[in-house]
Amino acid sequence: MTEISSLVISHSKATVEEMEDAWEGELEELLTKLYAHDLVHECAVLKTCNRVEIYVVSPKGSSVLFHFAKEMGVSSKIVDFYDHDESLRHLLRLACGLESMIIGEDQILGQLKDMFVATKDAGTIGKVLETAFSKAIQVGKRARTETKINRGAVSIASAAVDLAEEILNGLEGRNILVIGTGEMGTLVTRALAHKDMNVVYLANRTYEKATDLAGEMGGEAVHFEQLHDYVRQSDVIISATSAPHYVLKKGIVEEAMEERSEDLLLIDIASPRDIDPDVENVTGAILRNIDSLRVINERNLQMRLEEAKKVEVIIDEEYGLLLSKYKQQKADALISDLYSQVYDLRKKELDKAINRLGAYHTLGEIELSVLDDLTRAIANKLLAGPTKSLRHAAEFDDEEFLDSVSQLFDIRPYQGNDEKDKCQ
Repeated sequence: MTEISSLVISHSKATVEEMEDAWEGELEELLTKLYAHDLVHECAVLKTCNRVEIYVVSPKGSSVLFHFAKEMGVSSKIVDFYDHDESLRHLLRLACGLESMIIGEDQILGQLKDMFVATKDAGTIGKVLETAFSKAIQVGKRARTETKINRGAVSIASAAVDLAEEILNGLEGRNILVIGTGEMGTLVTRALAHKDMNVVYLANRTYEKATDLAGEMGGEAVHFEQLHDYVRQSDVIISATSAPHYVLKKGIVEEAMEERSEDLLLIDIASPRDIDPDVENVTGAILRNIDSLRVINERNLQMRLEEAKKVEVIIDEEYGLLLSKYKQQKADALISDLYSQVYDLRKKELDKAINRLGAYHTLGEIELSVLDDLTRAIANKLLAGPTKSLRHAAEFDDEEFLDSVSQLFDIRPYQGNDEKDKCQ
């Protein structure tokens, strides 16, 4: 069976800078490049602010990913390579939030769903990856329904707000500027909604989006061209855009600090980063990024350990079901190919018999129907026993029996979507 292999670069080994350098460019470009490889039957890519993950279905997956990482110029020190079983277990843990910087966070489940839809639209996944991602999303939902793994501050956005409160000893009376009104910026604004601050300024390149979010959450929309004025007026800036370049440069912060007497806290939770790292050298500016949120996560981790144990039990159960699903698919594929072989033989022999009989006299509809029913019945009865045995083998994890049948009847092992032209 052609199996899943994966390459994972995450916050557990890599810094923000290393993750930024790991991959630049559009998702579609990377998917196209991967899928063009002769040995890649299916592929999917997940990129968030905390991770870059690549999944391939290939008979030589580990080799393909190793060389791909080398092409990307990624240090082996920050990469994990997983085989089929490890990839499946990692994916289930990921969907449940157990691999996140903020244990139990909800955002990763939405990101997995978006990735699943994007790769289906791109036509780069087939039955193998579709089975894995569908199961992961289902397990992620179950974990959050049956446990309290996602209770409390469980997102990068809410952790950023917690960090601001901690550094400034509370947000009461403070002016907060949120740059970016996409998914992450919206989560930041929601996390701020119940805080006793003075005002929240919302800045976005598309002013209408800032206005919509300000109306929904309460706040003041800001024209991006006036960012300098609001940097000067703010006590805290949390930036979370999807821009490919710095949206807040050192010069703007330097000018703002010349006109104010109090320190300015800036928290950058974007990937790639929104705030020029040189801002850290500006007097009075306190810059924090995603790496700083590890402290918040350590604190929350203890509160979630008990719930994580419950999630692990769910993962173990669902992991077993997922493996059984793959074995069932392998048995179903063997049965399908076996029926196809026998029915092709039946059709050829039926045609030969009809031609031989036709040489002596004309066959009527009744005779043709009888011959068709006879050969179909023989084929079905011959296949009934093997079909039952194959399904029994799949149910009881008899991989050796399935492989033997595959070899005996010269049937290729199940490879999911191994013919690329079928999914294009």
